[in-house]
Amino acid sequence: MLDFRSIETFLWVVKLGSFRGAAQRLNTTQPAISQRIAQLEREMGVKLLNRDHRVASPTPSGRQMMVYAEKLIGLRAQMMAEIGDASAMRGVMRLGVAETIVHTWLPRLVKSVNQVYPNLSLEIEVDITPNLTARLLAQEIELAFVVGPLSASGVHNRVLADYPIGFLASPSLGLGKGPVTPADLARFPIITFPRKTKPYEVVREVFDRPELPPIRLHASASLATVIHMAVEGLGVAVIPDAIVESELADGRLQLLDTDLAIAPLTFTASWLASPDVVAVERVAELARQIAQSSLAVDAPAQARH
Repeated sequence: MLDFRSIETFLWVVKLGSFRGAAQRLNTTQPAISQRIAQLEREMGVKLLNRDHRVASPTPSGRQMMVYAEKLIGLRAQMMAEIGDASAMRGVMRLGVAETIVHTWLPRLVKSVNQVYPNLSLEIEVDITPNLTARLLAQEIELAFVVGPLSASGVHNRVLADYPIGFLASPSLGLGKGPVTPADLARFPIITFPRKTKPYEVVREVFDRPELPPIRLHASASLATVIHMAVEGLGVAVIPDAIVESELADGRLQLLDTDLAIAPLTFTASWLASPDVVAVERVAELARQIAQSSLAVDAPAQARH
């Protein structure tokens, strides 16, 4: 008798192209994956996979099987979401997160997931958007909170929030009294997101003016490092001011008054289309609600600075 575990295993072997990838996705071992596939082939009475050159590809019968496997897994996910208790949503979700989210509302999301879906575990990886995008497309993570929206084929996006970019500096730099010109800012090192990110390129373009001297642009993949450097007076940080609310509140940083404008960063929850995507969509929607409520709470505080 066919069971969903074997069908789900077959689906992920085909989607990921390897037994190893399916084992990682399903949080089990390669021998267990092989055993499930062998059992499924015995029960179906046909060969479903070719196993040549370390790549698992479907046979003609396997391609037919995929059509039904996707329908069955999709229906099961919908049934569990619509009828089952939230505690029935279980397993491991691999989540990729840009660091801006870590410094704003990620702890609230983890707490909410623990409460709403107590049997769902999160594996969280923090990285820059280009790296997380690559991992999402390689199906090494199921959900990514990144600077988006992502335009790759098969990717679904849900806007989480827009974060304004501010020019922030320690009071020790003496830039907090009145309007600050681009020339004033260019006297100091500019500290921002790492290379290969959209914010880094935007900041570099903003200061690429013939009347300004070449800027010293310090880039770091660690926003904690960027914040610490700014607090120590080592330069002007160009980052979302939402992540430094405490430093602004206690006076360690100031939001500078400048006519330089940088477009806000739009963060999205992004995921690949998949039959078994209900849990991902539920967590993405929970993230959107938390992100929006976080902005509503932060707005009055930002207006005071």
